[in-house]
Amino acid sequence: MRTVLMVAEKPSLAQSIAKILSRGNMSSRKGLNGACSVHEYTGSFIGQSAHFKMTSVCGHVMTLDFIGKYNSWDKVDPAELFSKAPTEKKEANPKLTMVKFLQVEGRGCDCIVLWLDCDKEGENICFEVLDAVLPVMNKPRGTERTIYRAKFSSITDTDICNAMNHLGEPNRNEALSVDARQELDLRIGCAFTRFQTKYFQGKYGNLDSSLISFGPCQTPTLGFCVERHDKIQSFKPETYWVLQAKVNPEKESSLTLDWDRVRVFDREVAQMFLNITKMAKEAKVESVSKKEKVKQRPLALNTVEMLRVASAALGMGPQHAMQIAERLYTQGYISYPRTETTHYPENFDLKGCLRQQANNPYWAETVKVLLSEGINRPRKGHDAGDHPPITPMRAATEAELGGDGWRLYEYITRHFIATVSADCKYLQTTISFSIGPERFTCVGKVVTSPGFTEIMPWHSIPLEESLPHCEKGDLFPIGEIKLLEKQTSPPDYLTEAELITLMEKHGIGTDASIPVHINNICQRNYVTVESGRRLKPTNLGIVLVHGYYKIDAELVLPTIRSAVEKQLNLIALGKANYHQVLEHTLDIFKRKFHYFVDSIAGMDELMEVSFSPLAATGKPLSRCGKCHRFMKYIQAKPSRLHCSHCDDTYSLPQNGTIKLYKELRCPLDDFELVLWSSGSRGKSYPLCPYCYNHPPFRDMKKGMGCNECTHPTCQHSLSMLGIGQCVECENGVLVLDSTSGPKWKMACNKCNVVVHFFENAHKVRVSPETCDLCEAALVDVDFNKAKSPLPGDETQHSGCVFCDPVFQDLVELKHAAMRHPMHRGGQGKRQGRGRGKGRRPGGRLNPKKPKDKMAALAAYFV
Repeated sequence: MRTVLMVAEKPSLAQSIAKILSRGNMSSRKGLNGACSVHEYTGSFIGQSAHFKMTSVCGHVMTLDFIGKYNSWDKVDPAELFSKAPTEKKEANPKLTMVKFLQVEGRGCDCIVLWLDCDKEGENICFEVLDAVLPVMNKPRGTERTIYRAKFSSITDTDICNAMNHLGEPNRNEALSVDARQELDLRIGCAFTRFQTKYFQGKYGNLDSSLISFGPCQTPTLGFCVERHDKIQSFKPETYWVLQAKVNPEKESSLTLDWDRVRVFDREVAQMFLNITKMAKEAKVESVSKKEKVKQRPLALNTVEMLRVASAALGMGPQHAMQIAERLYTQGYISYPRTETTHYPENFDLKGCLRQQANNPYWAETVKVLLSEGINRPRKGHDAGDHPPITPMRAATEAELGGDGWRLYEYITRHFIATVSADCKYLQTTISFSIGPERFTCVGKVVTSPGFTEIMPWHSIPLEESLPHCEKGDLFPIGEIKLLEKQTSPPDYLTEAELITLMEKHGIGTDASIPVHINNICQRNYVTVESGRRLKPTNLGIVLVHGYYKIDAELVLPTIRSAVEKQLNLIALGKANYHQVLEHTLDIFKRKFHYFVDSIAGMDELMEVSFSPLAATGKPLSRCGKCHRFMKYIQAKPSRLHCSHCDDTYSLPQNGTIKLYKELRCPLDDFELVLWSSGSRGKSYPLCPYCYNHPPFRDMKKGMGCNECTHPTCQHSLSMLGIGQCVECENGVLVLDSTSGPKWKMACNKCNVVVHFFENAHKVRVSPETCDLCEAALVDVDFNKAKSPLPGDETQHSGCVFCDPVFQDLVELKHAAMRHPMHRGGQGKRQGRGRGKGRRPGGRLNPKKPKDKMAALAAYFV
């Protein structure tokens, strides 16, 4: 019996596919990484009995990055990133140990079936999986085929079984086009981003952006927003005049007519036309025309149109809408949501999809009528050759999907029903009048067949006042003629929907990446999302784009990126060489980068107008250890300290508050310490600004506070305040927060574990003694006399936080509330150092302490 490994892109997708193929007769278990399950069953594969193992990855297995020293902003010239800096594939999420997990499951397998998403990114992940699994699989016998690719567009029984019966091969060219895009974006983006971030953040204090990023797609996207902003700013309103006439076909009714000249910009000319028309007493009917017109049903739905509607009509940002669509897809409610196609394949089961919706109370009647009277063939759209249009694949209720999930599903379903409905038909009547020498018109519309507008009522023909029955030559009394003074108005800021349209038109990004680029310019503080989901550029966004235009307009215009996208598509089609495209494109941008660096003064002139220099920004906070003058605390992102006398800038931990720490000084460099805090429910620790940026000891890394400092005698260091190993992470040490009284706590210096203890104690000190049982440092506690848990009138006690029976009921484990996930809190990579470990007599922590001891402590705290 052969063993077949099958790999999907997400755990939920793997489960759904396995259920369908095994007909529910499968067993499931967790994989070694804890995130992915493995579903096993027996069946038939290529005419032979087989044991199937279905599992998944979690998106990309690998990510591209520079090797070693080239990740250091300080040690490497950004220009080297274009060609000299070697790149390597690293695990996208090391904590998931995805490569090891795939190798464990793939060992001894005879064949592999790849169920990754059927787009270019999916093809790329196919080869990431193969690179991990092929070395451990059984070797093929002779020319026996072992690698298979499943192509599918929805999670339905029919589509999945059909994909299993028509297995193909992964597409190497499409995977290479993704590799090329990744490498181009990494090298170009990092080089420009590093240079301009370091240059401008070193000069200006109120940029309010921790990263001044550049992206080959992101920057043209921002360019569209700033271009619209410039049009608004340069707009000068003009006054114009409109002649408006009203006629009275009946005694109590009036009809407003539109002037055929529309408007004039000369007041005297407008007054002349008014005087002429006022001389006439009646309006004469010159012609009456009636035409039957058609409002076409929509084309089938693709990704870009779905994102446009989600933003404009549903108020969802593109990235949020895409996440919801992906969830609906993996749950089997809709077909694959990344597609450029607006044309249904000839063999697409339109009636089958429609029958699924026959019982939904919102559109059941419309669906039943369509099924009984016959559906209309959808309009012929564009076939991009990727996936069918986005279509509902099974019925759902609002209770099932809830909130935004239901709103997006409802739109997709209504859109699908509309594509197989009839066109909307209406009768348009146009009456042309003459008042003296001037011509006026009025138009009326009457719906004769609502068609698709019944299911999409927002597209219905608006109700208008009914026109009177009249014939050529009829005369109507004039009710009123007046001159209206108006002004031209500026365009509004771009909506997300309009931006998506521009990006698609100019070839910026793909249907999958467009939401990411728009989200990036929002996160970088280049634009803000205003009411109506309009994108208003910030000062920083405006200055950057104007600077690019001043130095090299091609950095921000869509032309170059559009050309690169075409080259990447040629790689995917096998019509262009991967290495040649990469080399040619990088050479172009390398030249542009050098010219940009040489011409940066042009952008700097614009920056000077909008932003303040570092020396003029911020408030005095702590003293510099070199000149002993006050350094200024710059709160705008990235928050930092700047000494204007020494012209030095010191980075600080982000996403928290910084204040002076009791005017205490670091014994190593004489800098005043500051206290970082993430809030009352979080962590806090003191740090020396100089040590934080220039680690004083070999075992310390940049960005460490006093709670990780291994100074042997400093009263704020890990050596003096460390208590014991963290109960959750392997490398962390629980350190007393000496600023936390009277609600005392200790916190892990690696992860977000916080331990509360000894509330209302007067003093808590870490003792030089250690616990005989667990080797943690003992603590000396002076309790409040009125609230002491000690017997009699005792208020002082020394003991182990983990083992002392007096302290057991006073200890509570919590997790710090971090303000932002990017906080440097996660598990460290270094071997943790406890107080005195290898540094003072009677070391506090035993590095060879057994794991079960830690498990016991963790269980005790919980």
